[in-house]
Amino acid sequence: MNLTFQEIRPVAAIVIFLVTYVVVAIGKLPGYRIDRAGTALLGASLVIGLDILTPEEAYRAIDFDTIALLLGMMIVVANLRVSGFFRIVAAFSAEHTHRPIALLGAVVLSSGVLSAFLVNDTICLLMTPLVLDITLRLKRNPIPYLLAIAMASNVGSVATITGNPQNMIVGGLSGISFWRFSTALAPVAMIGLAVVYLLIASSFRREFLTPERLPIVTIPLRVHRPLMVKTLFILTAMIALFFLGQPVAKVAITGGALLLLTRRVKPDKIYFEIDWLLLVMFIGLFIVVAALEKTIIGPDFIVHAAKLRLDSVSVLSVITAVLSNLVSNVPAILILKPFVASMVDPQRAWLVLAMASTLAGNFTLIGSVANLIVAQRAKASGVDLNFWTYFRVGAPVTLLTLLIGCLWLMLL
Repeated sequence: MNLTFQEIRPVAAIVIFLVTYVVVAIGKLPGYRIDRAGTALLGASLVIGLDILTPEEAYRAIDFDTIALLLGMMIVVANLRVSGFFRIVAAFSAEHTHRPIALLGAVVLSSGVLSAFLVNDTICLLMTPLVLDITLRLKRNPIPYLLAIAMASNVGSVATITGNPQNMIVGGLSGISFWRFSTALAPVAMIGLAVVYLLIASSFRREFLTPERLPIVTIPLRVHRPLMVKTLFILTAMIALFFLGQPVAKVAITGGALLLLTRRVKPDKIYFEIDWLLLVMFIGLFIVVAALEKTIIGPDFIVHAAKLRLDSVSVLSVITAVLSNLVSNVPAILILKPFVASMVDPQRAWLVLAMASTLAGNFTLIGSVANLIVAQRAKASGVDLNFWTYFRVGAPVTLLTLLIGCLWLMLL
């Protein structure tokens, strides 16, 4: 029996989708050098080249609000890094904490709060070498402090739309205001940071249950004060506008563009800090998922999926968490997107997706990009953060924070 090209298209869309998401989950295609961004771009090109989507449909599938928001926040973070802001945070923590348990608290708090507004992946990228430097100077075991960076940045990023890429997608697709999102999920983040602190401290008693005082270490600083003042002023204005209900994408890209207007810093320094590959990956994933929606996820499919009781906060949380650990959190959000509109309370469903996909990232070392960044940067300095050391703390942190998040959203 001969199949027409029209009948083959759904099969092609499924194959492209599965291959793309497998590579995104594992990081590369075995035997080839293509990475996540290249795979997403290839998948998007194939769905257009095979006429599964027209070019116009592909362009409409891209959520440019998410891309603009992520780019704007990357520019802000790049300016803060170049100005020396993060080194000042690390130096302040080192100089004003006199016991290991206090240093742990400083790492959890700074990683969590900064990640709430400045994208968790970039906070891990910037904080890991600084915390490693401090702990090695102090001759402390760096592992629990590295765990604190990864887990606190994941948990803290739950609090706002700008905390991580999946929240940005949820904010763009759902239309939930920054204020509504934050009031719903910031309490989960705050309680979650306390959970991270307590579980890490109890898991490394020899490191933290000691009367030993820490010597004072001095972190060498190179600070560009005018740039720092300007960046913090614009960031404060942006956050105020977020809470006042202004469109977050518009505010972020405008604030980022204003920071490029300078006589002191070469633009190349800022452009070098931007993760352009992440933006390419997002664009590709939007198009690949749109192809699957068009060919497979129709009204009948959604009706059958409704039997899974996705309207239940607990059920949706579990499915989101499992899917996030299988294909990563951003792809999980995009896969579940078509089912949200048919739910009784779509806004609560979007909040559940944001909460569960983010907190699920703490389950294993490969559960989120933020964790991998910490492990890779630590390995470059000769410190091995292995899978089982992470899992021993990450699994209970994930289960407890997911339970807290579920209970809180049920009460709302």
